[in-house]
Formats: sequence, C-alpha cells, structure tokens
Amino acid sequence: MENTSAEELAQELLGHCLATGDWPAELLHRLISQALSDDPAAAVRALFGTVVERLGDLFEPRLCDVYARLFSEVCAQAIVGLRADELVARYRRVRAVRPFSGADPANVVVLSRVTLGADVAVTSVIIDALKKRFPAAVIWFAGNQKAWELFQADPRLRFRPAPYQRSGSLRDRLDVWPLLRESLAMPDTIVVDPDSRLTQLGLLPVCEEDRYYFFESRSYGGDSETPLSILAARWAAEVFGVENAHAFIAPFASPLQGEITVSLGVGENPAKRIGGKFETEMLRRLGARQLPILIDYGFGGDESSRVETALRDSGTACQTWRGAYAPFASAISRSRIYCGYDSSSQHVAAACGVPLITIFAGYPSIRMHHRWKPSGNGTIQVIRVSNQSPEVVLQLFQIALANL
Repeated sequence: MENTSAEELAQELLGHCLATGDWPAELLHRLISQALSDDPAAAVRALFGTVVERLGDLFEPRLCDVYARLFSEVCAQAIVGLRADELVARYRRVRAVRPFSGADPANVVVLSRVTLGADVAVTSVIIDALKKRFPAAVIWFAGNQKAWELFQADPRLRFRPAPYQRSGSLRDRLDVWPLLRESLAMPDTIVVDPDSRLTQLGLLPVCEEDRYYFFESRSYGGDSETPLSILAARWAAEVFGVENAHAFIAPFASPLQGEITVSLGVGENPAKRIGGKFETEMLRRLGARQLPILIDYGFGGDESSRVETALRDSGTACQTWRGAYAPFASAISRSRIYCGYDSSSQHVAAACGVPLITIFAGYPSIRMHHRWKPSGNGTIQVIRVSNQSPEVVLQLFQIALANL
C-alpha cells in the first residue's frame, strides 16, 4: 500500500462509496494526507476528479449524504477548528427545503456555481426569481470575474468577488471559505446557495442557518429526467413563491457577430468530443448554409488546436474569437443558430432562445445527461452520443441542422 498512487486510492475509495456508502477510514486519510502534502497535485486531481465529481455527476439522492460524510472529513482535516460530525449535522438540516418567511431583507447574496454553464443554467434562474421576489433588495452575485461578466450589465445586480481556484491545491480551494464568510457578514442579508463549490456543495457554513437557503441540486428532482434549469425554477417557486423563473444572461454588448455561432469547447473533458473528422465535417456543413459563422478559439491548448485543424481542413470561412467568454456569449445571444458540444455555450443559447444543436457525449450516467441537457424556449436539438461512430453522429447532425 505504501506505493499506491493517488489515483489508485481514489478509485478504491469511489468503489466503496458506490457499493456500500462507506469506506475504510485509513483509505480516505491516506488520500487526504497526499492532497495536503508538499506535492499535492495528483492527489487533488484524484480526490476531486475521480471521487467528488463522480458522486455528484451520478445525481443519485443517496450519494448526497455519502458525499457530505466523506468531504466533511476532508474539510475537518484541512481546516483547523472544523469538526466533521458538526458539518454533516448542519448539512442535513440546511438541505431541507424551507419556504422563506419574515421581513424582506435589504441584501440577497447568491453564490456562484463557479462553472460558467452552471451559472447560466442554474444560478441565473434563481437570481431571476430573487429579483422578482425582492424588488427593493440589493442582489449580490458572489463569484469570480469571468462569471460576473455574464451578468454585469443587469442594473439590479452587484458583484462580490469570491475567486475559487478550480485547478488549485486543496488548501487553495478551501481558502475562499473564511474570506467568503467575512464578506457575507452584512446586516439584514440572506444567502442563497445553488449547490456552490464555494461552500463545497453546502458543507461549509458561511452564515447563520436561519438566513441561508440551499438548493441541493444533486437530489432535488429525485428520479425524474427533468433538466436542472427547470428544477431550479421549481425550487425557487417552493422556497420564494415565484413562478416561472427562467435562465438569462446580461453581458455588456459586444461587437462580435455571427449568424451561426460555434464552440468546440468540452470543459477540459475530452470524453465529450467526437473524434475522427467530425469537427471538420460539421464546419463544412455549416458553411454550406452560406451564413456568417463565428467560432470561439476557447482558452488555448487542445481546444484551439482543434479549431485550427477544423478551419484548415474544412476550408470554411469563419470569423474567429480569442479572448474573454462574455463577448462570445453576447454574440451567441444575437445569432440565428448555435452548434457545439455539451458546454457552457449550449446553456447560453438555450437561455436566449437561440435555436441550437448540442452534441452530448461523455456523460457518466443517463441522469446526468437529463439534468444537464439545455432547456429553454427556442428549438433545442440534443444529439445524445453513446457508442455511435463519428460518421453516424455526423449524419444525426445533418438531420438536426436540416430541421432548424
């Protein structure tokens, strides 16, 4: 066991969690110790990527409590003064749906989900409900700058920086907690948590329980196939009495334009993309529409290389964008068609009623697919990929495109 890698420890730990909902204490302790060591990168990737994200992505209600018991041990070992049993007990209390009562607050703080797509699909729905329910309150968005840029043109919203380092060490990821708790200590304030990584999915207390409202998105909706955007609206209706809340974006207007907008981003998950010549052929078929195309280069690395290859090999004339995400989101909102993989841009298009085609692959469970598929008022065509060849997926894309 001495030479067992972090990934091997994580895989064994995940197996115990899924099979029995419990695990050997020594196994978790060893993985946490590696994550807190002087060279923690591999252990942190294994802990979050293999264990934590899988427990959430399965969207099984029973695994929420498993996660809470497991990650409370992580928090207690990493942060002096925290006790795992107290964190779990609090979590079990705040996860209960509790209708708002009492006087309207002066301030409402909504925590970011950290990822852009989740902030559009989930957080923005809750913000929309809160704006309607509390017309006189100041609505604060607490998160990072990149996510804030998707909403900063909304005159009802203000920004409280709460940067979370998704690629940082375990201590880096948890260091936001004391700063956030201090930031939220404003008088006459309620805090709404849409299952945010800022609180490690509701585990870390950022304010008193009576002014904290937690949407446990991994269990709400039970065994249904309902998308998260719709579930968030239902939760907002149940808690704040606001019906028909919907997703939205409000970036500052950008000069970028494209009748067709395209993103090949996969959120650093290569399992989401289709191999072979799919991307090249997709661009070629979009080019046959003879409409101006705008394609996002993304954040560099593999994504940008794939865009370069698809542009070169397809011979399709496209405008391209390298830079911040919000200007591209603004362009999506004004386009006639959006195409891409399961990523933040599909939720932007859906929120804006833009007809879209999304290629949905690499999901670890069918319920994850149902939860994260885009939802909105426009035409939405989802190509769910399991084991189909790139050629078959391309045929399905061609059919979907013909129907837009």
